[in-house]
This record gives sequence, C-alpha cells and structure tokens, in this order.
Amino acid sequence: MTRVVGVWLGLGLLGAAAAAQAGPALKIGYINGTQVLQQTPGYTAAESTFDRTVQGYRGEVQKLAAQLDSAVRAFDQQSIALSPAAKQAKQKQLQTMQQHLTDRQNELQQQAQTRQQELMQPIYARIKAVIQGLRAEGNYALIVDADSPGIMAADPSLDLTSKVLQRLKQSQ
Repeated sequence: MTRVVGVWLGLGLLGAAAAAQAGPALKIGYINGTQVLQQTPGYTAAESTFDRTVQGYRGEVQKLAAQLDSAVRAFDQQSIALSPAAKQAKQKQLQTMQQHLTDRQNELQQQAQTRQQELMQPIYARIKAVIQGLRAEGNYALIVDADSPGIMAADPSLDLTSKVLQRLKQSQ
C-alpha cells in the first residue's frame, strides 16, 4: 500500500511544479510519504478493515483450493479403476473446478483492489489537500516524496513531513 501512495502523491504533486513559475529561487520540499500515510488519522482503521476483508477472501480461496486438492487426490486413487470415458469426465470436472478457482481468485483480487481504493481514497485526498496547502503557503515549487525512487539525497531542512502530520492531526 505504501508504494501506491508514493506514486500517487508524486503524480498528483508534479503538476504543481509544472504550474509554478521559475523565479530566481526555486523552493523545493519533501516528505516521507510512508510516515505520513502510516500516521494519518484513520489510516490504521482503514488498514485493519482492509486486512480483515482480505483475510476473508484468503479463507474462501483456501477452502476452494482444498476442495480441488481433495478431488485431485480422489481422482488419482480412483483413476486406475475408471473407464476411459469416466476418467475423461472426471478430468473435465477437475478442469472446471480449477477454472472456477482461478476465476474466483481473480474476482476476489479485483474486489480487494476496489475495497482498498474505497478505504484509502479519502485518506489520500486529505493528505494531498494538506500538502497542496503547505506548498501554496510556503511558496514551494515542488514537494516530493523522499520514499520514491530517484531521490538520492535531500537537505533535511526541506523535510515537511512533521508539518504535514501536524496538520493532518489538527484536521481530524
């Protein structure tokens, strides 16, 4: 989830840099996106809700996989005694079960992604609004996420993480 926020915040905030006029002194700040996300009010509850949802999905998939494994073992034990037609029918049934498992896994994965977006979108929106406010207030041309790839070094005095966290907690 934290990787998503780095990309998400980076994309949203790069537009601010393009809109900023390049004056004599270009002011840049950065945040620790992972720290901001993890300490944003409501994140822990959203993450917990998401984890419970995913755990339910995993349980369902494990149950379907166990049923398939059991059917395969039964087929392996019975295959010698089955006629070619019965063997072929049983193999088709196993293929159908496998396809059902794969389809259900894909469906649950999509549901998990949708649920994660539902839970995290309001949090991302709050974070972005606070960062945009700090950018405008501090006349920053750009605020980047130090957790994102590409930043090799940064001046610690430009770190706005604590200010973002303070405002997020105030706006609770």
